[in-house]
Formats: sequence, C-alpha cells, structure tokens
Amino acid sequence: MNEKKVIGYVGAINLGQMREEDIRKLDVINIAFGHIRDNETVWEEGAGKEKDLERIRRIHPEIKIILSIGGWSADGFSQAAMTEDTREKAAKSAAALVAAYKLDGIDIDWEYPCFALAGIAADMRDKENFTLFLAKLRQELDALGSGRMLTIAAGGDTYFTLHTDMAQAQEYLDYVQLMTYDLQGGFVKVTGHHASLYPGTTNLFDVCVDKAVKAFLEAGVPAEKLIVGVPFYARLWKEVKGGGDGLGREAGTVGMGGPGYRELARDYIDKNGYKRYWDDAGKAPYLFNGDCFISYDDGESLRIKADYVREKGLGGIMFWEYGCDPEGILLNDIYEAFRA
Repeated sequence: MNEKKVIGYVGAINLGQMREEDIRKLDVINIAFGHIRDNETVWEEGAGKEKDLERIRRIHPEIKIILSIGGWSADGFSQAAMTEDTREKAAKSAAALVAAYKLDGIDIDWEYPCFALAGIAADMRDKENFTLFLAKLRQELDALGSGRMLTIAAGGDTYFTLHTDMAQAQEYLDYVQLMTYDLQGGFVKVTGHHASLYPGTTNLFDVCVDKAVKAFLEAGVPAEKLIVGVPFYARLWKEVKGGGDGLGREAGTVGMGGPGYRELARDYIDKNGYKRYWDDAGKAPYLFNGDCFISYDDGESLRIKADYVREKGLGGIMFWEYGCDPEGILLNDIYEAFRA
C-alpha cells in the first residue's frame, strides 16, 4: 500500500456495493455512522452488515475498518463525556461494538466540542471532557488487545483547536482527520471555495487546508498524525450578483449542499451552460453559469493536495464520501497521486 494513508468514509448502506478495485485502493474505511444514545454507543445500521465486512476483508485483508461515531446533528457527546461514569458507559459499549463486529477501531466525529449547533448539546466543560473521553476510549480499546485504532474527525479551522486541548488529545489518537471541506458555504451568502488548499486572491475568507494544517500543528498535533480531508461533493450558491466568473460575489442563497462528483462530471463540468474556472492562487476549480456558482474538488486539485501532503510530511488524505463518486474516479486520482 501507499506510504500515505487513503481513508474513505462509506455509508453503511454502501458497504455492500463497493467495487473491488476501490476497496484495494483504500487503507482505511470509516463506516458512517454509529451514534451515542443515552450515553451508550450504538450502531443501529449494523445488523446484517457482517457479510459486507467479510467480503471487504476477503478482497483486501490488510484494510482497516473503523466505525465512525457521530456526524453533523448527532447529539450525545457532551452528555456522554461529562462524568467518569458516562464516559465509561460510552467507551465500554464502543469497544463492545468493535469486538462484536471484528472492527479495527473507533472514529469520533464530534461536531463540535463547546458549540451547540444543529441540535447538538454543548457545555464549556467539553474542552476538558473531550480529552478525558478519548483517554477512556483508548483504555477500553487497548483492553481488547494491541492494534485497535482511535481517530477523530476535527473541524477544519481554529474554532476546533481553541476549544480542545489537541496537544493532550493527540496522545490517545492514531491520527486526526481534518474536515477541510464546507469551509465556506452553509452560513454565508458570499461565493467561495469550500475546500481550497490556499485562500485564493478573490476569496473573501482565508479558511483553507493550509490554514487548518498550520493551526493543528501549532496546537501540538504531529504532522504525521494529520490527515487532510477532501470532498467528493460540491457546494453551490444561487442568484449570484455581479457577473464575471462568480468568485467572491454576493449571492441570494447561502452555499447549499451540491451534487456529488458523479453528477458533476455528468451534468455540470463544462456542460449545460456551466464553465469550469481554475483559481491558481487557491489551487481550486469552480463552475459558474452566470447565476449559480459551484465549488468542488477534481483530479487536478486533488493531485496538488497529495503533493502538499507529501511535502509537509502529513499522514494522508481522507474523503467524504464514497457514495458521491461510486465509480471511484476521485479515489483513483488520490491513489495514483500518492504512487507517483
């Protein structure tokens, strides 16, 4: 396999439809998602998935399969992390799932410590409890035997490093996956890159992969533990004002969730009135048809990100998510870039 990890989030519903060639190109599958209910870790979609997991392991015996807990709008973390008793209940039940399904570990996608968003409870004590929760999880996973993995998905800007103690937390983690996508979009009516490597010259905000990497390095996470996250889907703004190429313009909507790469390639990229542009400063592509602006990643931007990962000594690339690109076009771009 490649020196740099290639990690993909795969919805439980898609596990059985994964192509053999895609499975072989992955180092790690993060199954999306398990949850925390009443301080207990559960995988409600797990029943009947054993055959899918067995097939994946037959195809690629060295692959690591991890259950990711959480996701956007997934409540339960702040409550489960609050006390020694609740941490123990959540951690023991997580380890029990790993044992029952013969998994390789747990990924925590807590969005986000100290922030009450999307129906997720929060408390300012989350900053300390986040580390205590990871410590308890590490203890319970180690009790299963050596080699069990513990990872997190982390918000891709300084709000995450300011509300956690990453220098301590990383000691319990195999790696930290930066969600360096959705960096612009859901809360602003200004077009921009949602996953660019650098800010770009006409991007209104400076959020980008490079800024996130620097923030987590400064917060105490070793470079080799940092995984750059990339999107296999787009974000789009409608009713864009001002003409031109559409970048950095006021829009009538916030940046909504856009099509996955399969649909982008079929219906949007240089098709149906959309023109592809390239921001060489930000190292990011985008589309514009005079009204609708679309930010996304493609083979060109992903190859540049792979080079960045190598140059900075980072751990690899993670993507969200497999169902957006079921033909494996972008996965192959990442895989081949790391092999070059």
